[in-house]
Order: sequence, then structure tokens, then C-alpha cells
Amino acid sequence: MGVCQQALRGQKRSNETHASKTDPEARLYRKGQGQEARLAYLGHLLMENRNGLIVDAMVTRADGTAERDAALLMLHRQWRKRRQQRRRRPVSVGADKAYDTRDFVDTVRELGVRPHVAQNLARAGGSALDRRTTRHDSYQASQRKRPLIEKAFGWMKQTGGMGKTRFRGLARVAWQFLMTAAALNLWRLPKLQTAQP
Repeated sequence: MGVCQQALRGQKRSNETHASKTDPEARLYRKGQGQEARLAYLGHLLMENRNGLIVDAMVTRADGTAERDAALLMLHRQWRKRRQQRRRRPVSVGADKAYDTRDFVDTVRELGVRPHVAQNLARAGGSALDRRTTRHDSYQASQRKRPLIEKAFGWMKQTGGMGKTRFRGLARVAWQFLMTAAALNLWRLPKLQTAQP
């Protein structure tokens, strides 16, 4: 254990007390309970279910609401595109339990998108979804397709080099993330073309 770690033992780390000298825009972020906080950015993807292609990607600073905020921003951008193209087919969005909040579900519904988020029944106040959403077969289909996004993140980390980026600063990391997402789509396209009859 180094001298630096010895000096920090017992101290609570936060973004107010600790900052990176090499990348001041990075923030401390802990993926889950019991895991250590690391300096990081958060990458966000929006994927279409039919072929598993990424339709939007962005990077944000790590904080408690960044995932839901980024999802709403990407959904709004897709809503604007659909409105310009005058598409009328219903759209749904699948997401994990972290998105099962009343604010997120209500905002998604205001955009005309069906919120197919996984129910968090253990949350105080219960799930923001009710039977009017969960009873449909399309909800079950979205829940089956939802884990495909993890394969995209896995490929981007392992093959695309996003597991540990060489770049510093939000703009450069975001550029690398976007290019890696595009590379994943290019890698998937030949497989989709051979799968079609």
C-alpha cells in the first residue's frame, strides 16, 4: 500500500474533496454498493431492438442522475427526428430498474414513448409502472431484448478500447465513445445482411 493510500485511509472521498490532476473533468463514481469509487465518465447508448444497432450515443460527467437525464435527451432527439419524418408507429424504450422513477416514466410518456422499464418493486412507493403497461406482450419482448445493450457495452470496452480510455477531457472521451459506437454498428452490419433472406 502506497503512502498516498495510507494517508487517505478512513477519509470519505467525494468530488468536493478529491479531483484528478490529469483529468479535472472526471468525477468519482461507484458502480454499486461495496465497490470502490473511481474517476470516470458515463457512456450512454440508445439501441433499436430489431437489429441491435446503436442509434444514439453520448458521454456525460458521472453523477446520480446522469443516466436518466441522458436517456431523456437521446429519446427527445429521436422524437424530433420521428416528428420531422412524420412517423406514427408506436415507440417504446426498455431500461433497467434504475429508470423506474415517476419523473422518468412520466416524461417518457409525455414524449409519446411507452416506458418499458424493468419494475423496481422494492423501491419505496413501489414501481412507477402499472398493469396498463406491463400486461402487454410488447413489454415482455422489450424486457427480453433489453440485455442486448450489455453486449454492446462489453464490445466497446473490450474490443473498442473504452474500458480504459487514453483520452482526457469530456469532449475527447465523448468523441472516442461515438466513434467506437459507429465501429460497432459497422461490425454488426455484415452479420445482419447475411442473416436476412
